[in-house]
Amino acid sequence: MKLFDSHCHLDDRTFEKDWSAVLERMAANDVAAALIAGINADRSAKGLALAEGHPGLYAAVGIHPHDASSCNTKVLSTLQNLAANPNVRAWGEIGLDFNRMYSPQDIQEKWFLQQLAIADELGLPLIFHERDSQGRLLELLDQHPHSRRTGVVHCFSGTNAELERYLEKGFYIGITGILTIQQRGRLLRSQVAMVPPERLLIETDAPYLTPAPQKNRHRRNEPAFVKSVLLKLADVTRTDVDTLADTIWDNTCRLFGISA
Repeated sequence: MKLFDSHCHLDDRTFEKDWSAVLERMAANDVAAALIAGINADRSAKGLALAEGHPGLYAAVGIHPHDASSCNTKVLSTLQNLAANPNVRAWGEIGLDFNRMYSPQDIQEKWFLQQLAIADELGLPLIFHERDSQGRLLELLDQHPHSRRTGVVHCFSGTNAELERYLEKGFYIGITGILTIQQRGRLLRSQVAMVPPERLLIETDAPYLTPAPQKNRHRRNEPAFVKSVLLKLADVTRTDVDTLADTIWDNTCRLFGISA
């Protein structure tokens, strides 16, 4: 079995104290690859440096909607330079987050659209962050289409109608440890059956969203725990675990342009 944590933040400082042990636990739990998503210029550069130094790690660059207020054209130029590195396999995470509103809506939308255009020009798949945008992210994507755009909706948490529209656009759906949480994951467990197996990805969003049963013992999530997401997903969809693991591995490699 080979697992791919399609979205994590190993550049977070909480991993610095036991970095080697984190990598060892990944290997012990069949996690052969992970993609480190960027949230700002500094963290994107740090994620890329980690990917360059460790086989099986890849990076994405981007400005998270929380950090949109700190974005400017110079920052985007820096990210474009980073994206020229072959270890950068995607642009993101980018999108809209109207839950906490760390950046105003107009600022989020401005820099989302500019990053969308850059990623389309570079031919990089996108990692979308969407929370409580009430369909606005989809509206912007409709207004700014691109025939060759690919991407994944990270940590999907929308409605059935939104899920259908993302699938119609050809996007992959990222499933996190929320799936394993009894109350919080109830809706998601009913929705995963709507997703064709060839569009599923698994992710941790580490150090956040620790899945069960690890959440009972660990506050910090890490890539090794993505195996719990896979096991729950196989259970919910009534799919053979090994078959599902192979499918999701192939999906992730296909999206990010990595040799399977």
